Amino acid sequence: MDARAIIATVRQGGTPAAEDLAHFCAGLASGAVSDAQAGAFAMAVCLNGLSEEGRVALTLGMRDSGEVLSWDLPGPVLDKHSTGGVGDPVSLILAPALAACDVYVPMVSGRGLGHTGGTLDKLESIPGLDTGVSADAFRQITREVGCAIVSATGDIAPADKRLYAVRDVTATVDSVDLICASILSKKLAAGLEGMVLDVKAGSGAFMKTPDEARALAAALTSTANGAGTPTAALITDMNQPLAPSLGNALEVATCLDVLSGNRAAAPRLHDLTVALCARIMALGGTPEDAATARITTAITSGAAMERFAAMVRAMGGPRDISDDWTTQLPQAPVQRDVPAPTSGTVAAIDGEALGLAVVALGGGRRVESDRINPAVGLSDVAELGRNVSVGDALCTVHAANDTAAEAAIRAVQGAITIGPAAPTPDLIHDRIDP
Repeated sequence: MDARAIIATVRQGGTPAAEDLAHFCAGLASGAVSDAQAGAFAMAVCLNGLSEEGRVALTLGMRDSGEVLSWDLPGPVLDKHSTGGVGDPVSLILAPALAACDVYVPMVSGRGLGHTGGTLDKLESIPGLDTGVSADAFRQITREVGCAIVSATGDIAPADKRLYAVRDVTATVDSVDLICASILSKKLAAGLEGMVLDVKAGSGAFMKTPDEARALAAALTSTANGAGTPTAALITDMNQPLAPSLGNALEVATCLDVLSGNRAAAPRLHDLTVALCARIMALGGTPEDAATARITTAITSGAAMERFAAMVRAMGGPRDISDDWTTQLPQAPVQRDVPAPTSGTVAAIDGEALGLAVVALGGGRRVESDRINPAVGLSDVAELGRNVSVGDALCTVHAANDTAAEAAIRAVQGAITIGPAAPTPDLIHDRIDP
């Protein structure tokens, strides 16, 4: 294999042969492909794209760069993946809720990417919890608890792990082909029997418009279905944070509040989670209406919380995070309200700007080596349509120090537009079935 020739082919607008892309992925996994070559390849794909055949080949090459799991479980093995947004901790509720409904969820997740938070970073804000479990432990937790949310081990899609890190620091995140290959390589390696994709559209998403999101959803579903995994997609709104909290420990706390049966803590987060769960269970053979009722009951009854607590315990976290999570999760020493600079209605929210404000607080990474502060972020973020007066709190900043808090206050005031009332977008824009 000559990595330079493969990069040149993509740079010139061509698609390398499937065998060449498989070799390139193997080189990513082995280290034969350098960081510079990985970055050049990512930039070439970002600028020129791949054909559908090339996208499938890249996905399968990444999948086959490591172990591909298989399961023998007494229930369907299903999962979902989100394309990324702000204040979007759906996975932390969805996985245990499905597990409480006899669905097995072996979820291989990622870390924060660009302005969006990462499921693994959120989970690891729980003291002691380690998402880097072995493949054997991954299998055992999934079998015994019904769900496990873990990082890709060195044996699962190692080529993607390498390219994923490069994309985050080379401004090559927003490529349909690279997003497809990254998402699907890990999911296909997990041995799923079905999957639902939550494809975000809006100011806080990588895809800013519903049309862009539909194009990505179509690419994802066609690639996954072509690879033999039944896959559907929901196109959902990200013109405001899904949950009222942004930041790792703060989002975990919101999820635990919802899992305790308090839908009012985050109505949009709860409702989208239920819709995604129902669509997933429909792929496993349960009628969608019946699945909706069953998932809702799993959350309100506390059954989903029990599964979440069991997963946390099995992954090294507190013995029962559900008892009193407010004292077990880290808290920032500085908490300051963000005053509304004028009166009116919250008419627009720049979700990307809010996400970057959390990154600046230390809640995300600017470069791969950055360490995350799990306690920082924003809470009680005003939703679209809320009427505010001068001085009312638009949200609360959780910061490590006063200087960081002041900068975040200015960033939030710039990200939230107060003016005449505007229509609130629907939570679910569209759906794509297998």
